[in-house]
Amino acid sequence: MNLKTITLHWTGESLVLVDQRKLPHIVEHVECKTYQEVARAIKDMIVRGAPAIGAVAAFGFVLGAKEFSKLGKEEFLNSMYLVHNTLASTRPTAVNLFWALERMNKKLNNSDSFEELLKSLEEEAMRIATEDIQINKAIGMYGQELLKDQDTVLTHCNAGALATVDYGTALGVIRAAVEKGKKIRAYVDETRPYLQGARLTAWELVQLGVETILITDNMAGWVMKQGKINAVIVGADRIAANGDVANKIGTYSVAVLAHRNKVPFYVAAPTSTIDIKIKDGRQIPIEERSHAEVTHLNGVRVAAEGVKVYNPAFDVTEHELISAIITEKGILRPPYDQSIARLFSPEGKM
Repeated sequence: MNLKTITLHWTGESLVLVDQRKLPHIVEHVECKTYQEVARAIKDMIVRGAPAIGAVAAFGFVLGAKEFSKLGKEEFLNSMYLVHNTLASTRPTAVNLFWALERMNKKLNNSDSFEELLKSLEEEAMRIATEDIQINKAIGMYGQELLKDQDTVLTHCNAGALATVDYGTALGVIRAAVEKGKKIRAYVDETRPYLQGARLTAWELVQLGVETILITDNMAGWVMKQGKINAVIVGADRIAANGDVANKIGTYSVAVLAHRNKVPFYVAAPTSTIDIKIKDGRQIPIEERSHAEVTHLNGVRVAAEGVKVYNPAFDVTEHELISAIITEKGILRPPYDQSIARLFSPEGKM
C-alpha cells in the first residue's frame, strides 16, 4: 500500500514526513521507520495539526505492530499497549490523536493470524488517511457557501493541507471557494510563538494563488475595525459538547475581536475533532510547550536572561463567540449543545 501527499508519504515500510519546522525556506523530509520515531515527529512538531497528527499516529501504530509481530500473542498485545501509550503521550490537546488510536486498537483482536492483523491495521491507517482527504473536501464545499465573491478572510495558525493529510479544513474552505470561481483575499496572522501562520499558511495560500497579506497577531483587531475583514475562519484541535473550541493560542483573542467588530467567526473541523465526552472547554487539557519557543527566535535569544515564561500552546474560545462550526456533515449553528447532540444521535441529523 502506498499513499503520498504534501504532508506524508506511507511507503508500506516507513512513514516519510515533510519537516514543517524547516518550511518555507527548506523542503526537507524525515523518514520514520519505528513507532518511537513517529512519536518524536509528533512531539517535536515535525508534523502538526489535529487531523494530520491522528493519521500519522495511525501509521505509527502500524510500524509498532510490524516491529513486535514476531512475539507471542500475549507479549504482542502488551507491546502494543506500550505503542499506544507512547503515541498518545505526545500531544494532549488534539483529540484526533486519541480518536485515531482508538480506531487502531479496535483492530487488534479481529484477526486470526499476524499476517491478517498487519494487513488489517495498515488498511485501517490508510482508511483514516484517505477519509481525512474526503472529509476536508466536504468541509470545504459546505464552508465556501458562507463566503461571497470578493470576500476577505482572516485566519489564525495553519489549518491547511499541512495540518491534515491533504486539502485542509479552514484553508480548505478558502480553497473550495476559489475552485468555485470566487475571488478570495486572505489576511494571515503570523501566530506567535511558532509562526505557523507566517511560515506555513502564507506559504500554502501563495502557492494556491490567493492574494495573501501577512500581519502580526496584534494587528488583527485594527484590521477588523477598519472594515477589511468579512469573515474569520480557523481550525480546531478539540471541540467540547457545548461548542467550546480549543485551537492554537491567540484564537480566543481573535474571536473576541471579531465579536466586537461584528465579523462572523467560523470554525472548520471534522466531526472527529468533537469530543462529546467533554462537557465544556474547561475540561480540555491545554499543552504547555518549551519556554525556548518564546525566549528564542530561530535559535537566537530575544528575551532577557532570567525572565519567566508561560507558553500554553492552545486556548479555548467559548461557544458564544462562534458563528458556525463547519463539518463534513454540514454547518452546525447555535445552540451547539443541541446541534452537536443531534449530529451524534443515532439518526445523525443536525
